[in-house]
Amino acid sequence: MKLVKTYGRSAKTAAALIQSIEQRGAVSTAKVEPVVRRILADVRKSGDRGVRKYATKFDGLAKNTPLLVAREEMEAAWHATSPELQAAMMVARANILAFAEAQMPKEWSMSPADGVKTGQIVRPLGSVGCYVPGGRYPLPSTLLMTSTPAQVAGVERIVVCSPKPARETLAAAYLAGVTEFYRVGGAQAIAALAYGTETIAPVNKIVGPGNLFVTSAKSLVSTECGIDMPAGPTEIVVTSDKGYPAGIAADLVAQAEHDPETLAVLITSNDALAHAVAAEVKVQAKGNKLAKVSLAKQGAIFVTKTVAEARELTNRLAPEHLTVDSASDLKWVQNAGSVFVGDYAPQSMGDYVSGPNHVLPTGRVGRVRGGLSVMDFVKIITVQEYTSKGLKKIGPHAIALASAEGLTGHAKSVSVRMR
Repeated sequence: MKLVKTYGRSAKTAAALIQSIEQRGAVSTAKVEPVVRRILADVRKSGDRGVRKYATKFDGLAKNTPLLVAREEMEAAWHATSPELQAAMMVARANILAFAEAQMPKEWSMSPADGVKTGQIVRPLGSVGCYVPGGRYPLPSTLLMTSTPAQVAGVERIVVCSPKPARETLAAAYLAGVTEFYRVGGAQAIAALAYGTETIAPVNKIVGPGNLFVTSAKSLVSTECGIDMPAGPTEIVVTSDKGYPAGIAADLVAQAEHDPETLAVLITSNDALAHAVAAEVKVQAKGNKLAKVSLAKQGAIFVTKTVAEARELTNRLAPEHLTVDSASDLKWVQNAGSVFVGDYAPQSMGDYVSGPNHVLPTGRVGRVRGGLSVMDFVKIITVQEYTSKGLKKIGPHAIALASAEGLTGHAKSVSVRMR
């Protein structure tokens, strides 16, 4: 990891490095976009045939293998799963479920004037597609994180797509009660979910992380199908002045092993802590090849002159995962996907069993939204109700505003009812 001070001789170096991190964006999909556009167009035109062509080419799908995974196959995977992993999945699902239930928005109404009632009703999306990556590692946790909040929201049709689904992922699908699971991935899966094929009906919204091709495809179909957010490489920032060096280093290494492009950063005004963490990272990353690559390329330790500067820099970076020293730090946190508090809150707990979602904003998208939640699967519909008395009371104000804007029809639609 690069260790630089934001003041003194290395101030310019630090400023340039910070600027490059700030400008990282969620993910750059330009280099794969032409290929993705062709895949999307092909699937849109040829349906299942296009999906199968690319699933065979990229994922080795056998010719006669059905796209739809039978519920019996998921059940067999569950029964073939060790009791320890079954228990872990059940704890994770229970916590995700409870957290999503607590997040669920409420319906309400108010009366701003006598005879006037305003409020909101909450309705689930009709259908969603949950994308579960099938790359380096099986990700049963992502299946639980994406499907469970949708179930809490009341989404009637929940579709899962995952290429070459691992036994663990199929087991999680069985536990979650998934009934529509397709063994397809990549841009072809996104195309099928967005446009529909003979086998896969289109959905209202697509959620879940994926590689560059998946992210590009989600962005391209977003004009016709809702998506959650672009998903770039994993990010971790630890902002600490008194943290446990071994624990901080362990979190940095843990997140770094996700991807060679992972952003791993420590921000501190404590020079001794900075050097202690740097030393720990070297030791802990020794046997982890992927983490070593990531930390050498993207890892950085910034030593600031003051605590206030460390906090300001943290909000500028708007990280996906953020660790702070204590609950009092939450007061200054403005931009982050998910926050972990104290020495006993490893970020890996949030990846699996805490309950808050692990599908989180990257590339500074944390400036404008948080992680995936039950809110991504519902619509807030506003409601207005008037009596004759209520309309007579505040209708003249609407007429005045409409008249000022020159919209006589708007004014008339109010005045004609004031009888």
